[in-house]
Amino acid sequence: MQQKTVLKAPANYVGRILFGNYSDAIKERVRTIIAAAGDIERCGCPFMPYLAAWNEGENIIWYEYTANSFIELLGCTSINVSRVFREAILDRRVYRYTDPAGYEVEEEILTRQQLSGKRIDLREEVKKTGQVEAVYQVGLPGGRVIWLKDQGRIETFAQDRVALSLGCLTDVTKEMEQKDLLEKIGYFDELTGLPQRKIMERILEVKIGERERGHIKDFSFLMIDIDFFKSVNDIHGHLAGDFILEELASVMLATKRKEDEVGRYGGEEFYGICQGGVKRGVEFAERLRRRVAEHHFLYQGEQIPITISIGVAAAGELAALHMTGLLELADRRLYQAKQQGRNRVVGGE
Repeated sequence: MQQKTVLKAPANYVGRILFGNYSDAIKERVRTIIAAAGDIERCGCPFMPYLAAWNEGENIIWYEYTANSFIELLGCTSINVSRVFREAILDRRVYRYTDPAGYEVEEEILTRQQLSGKRIDLREEVKKTGQVEAVYQVGLPGGRVIWLKDQGRIETFAQDRVALSLGCLTDVTKEMEQKDLLEKIGYFDELTGLPQRKIMERILEVKIGERERGHIKDFSFLMIDIDFFKSVNDIHGHLAGDFILEELASVMLATKRKEDEVGRYGGEEFYGICQGGVKRGVEFAERLRRRVAEHHFLYQGEQIPITISIGVAAAGELAALHMTGLLELADRRLYQAKQQGRNRVVGGE
């Protein structure tokens, strides 16, 4: 009778496979990878090798090997590193090229809450592609936040119904902070400090994706326009017009709730985004409209009366949800608000 090979486990090993009821093939592979990863770590390379594993169809992942530098970074032990890392993740980001030339890049963001319900689906996805590539925003003890890039290769062992992920984690905090800075420079309005249209489009893409995946029930978009703004510039001058835009931005920021979004669409047009259907959107719009109408816009000692008109559209109102259709519906309702005398909100039929 052929006897199974007895494999010696490395010192401080806390995984499952080498001591479990698994095939010799996967045990030999795990032992080989652990030995190689240890050699890499001892070379002082600026990345953190790991070997993760999971059973097919299960939601639990464990580590067969993790670099000591990774364990020290999280402030945990090799026994609880999987749980601590999972709880430390703030979001996961994946970047994909959307055109053949590679100039357009799509960024998909999943929050910690969204990840908790998609782990099995994500593992099935990486099994099909055979590779892992993502960036994690991670909260460390003491409040520090870093970014870790995860790159790995997937190996499956059908006999054991186990998948292995051999990879490395690299600290890309400086690169991501620089990316965020460039986005802020390019995506925020210089005059008002509000997010510009590019960020609006990004937020709407995320909201549409969340609704399609069932993470949110509905959301509303507000198209906002300053009434008779051309007259302000004609009568008081363009500096007064700039003052009104800045002051209006401050009023809207002070009025919105933490979860609401406001930004500058272009010219004298602004936008708002909030959770909930058209009724919730109209309530948000009315708060903005009233606060603006009540606010004293004083420019060089002279009060300039300012009002706004708002069109509201909810994602749930569209048979086929897409960004263009949502913006067009809100714009039509803004036009109706203007036609009905301005300083009003139009939402719903």
